[in-house]
Amino acid sequence: MNEIVFHPRVLENRDWASILFIVAFALIAFAKSVFEIRFIDFLKLIVSDKYLKIYRDSSHLLSGFNIILFIVQVVSISFFIQLTLHHFGFVSKTNWIVFIQITTLLLFFILSKFLIEMIISTSFNIEEFAELYNLQKVSYRSYIGLLILPIDIILFYNNNSSQFLILFFIAIILIINTLTYILSLKNYQNLIFGKLFYFILYLCALEIAPYYFIYYWFTKS
Repeated sequence: MNEIVFHPRVLENRDWASILFIVAFALIAFAKSVFEIRFIDFLKLIVSDKYLKIYRDSSHLLSGFNIILFIVQVVSISFFIQLTLHHFGFVSKTNWIVFIQITTLLLFFILSKFLIEMIISTSFNIEEFAELYNLQKVSYRSYIGLLILPIDIILFYNNNSSQFLILFFIAIILIINTLTYILSLKNYQNLIFGKLFYFILYLCALEIAPYYFIYYWFTKS
């Protein structure tokens, strides 16, 4: 007589992720409806600098439009980090606690980095450059956040994602991020050359060192 062995069926809870994806798209739709002309100019950011020329005033840094897209950016990037860590076997992609931890660390990193940037820019007397530079970075990274969001959905609901696909997406994001830095430096080259020494210190302290320490901490962990 064959013995019947019952195995518990583990169901992964993905409802929280689905809700977050819906909220992210709802925020994008809200931004499009309330800031329609600005949103259209924003979508052309990758092929035209018209958006940056129109909204280059530092007062736009904390505008409602940027805050909405910043929330989408944080959700999108946090998901991508968790999905990447899941692919390499570090965490589960359906664990909402891990998502909260990643989001908290990401917010802490972004906000603390921004605060230190403001302090250092004031010390170096390059506040104008720092504000404009941060505005450009926020714009480009919000754009990257929009691009990553559909990638997150594909990776989250697809259980058979290949390593090539993950590495391809990571490479694309790194390339776009590098190009945004180059474009930012090009747009403000006159300000940079005027205070080149302080800019080099600023760049090393806030654009290179933090990412190096994160890489060092992650590899050692």
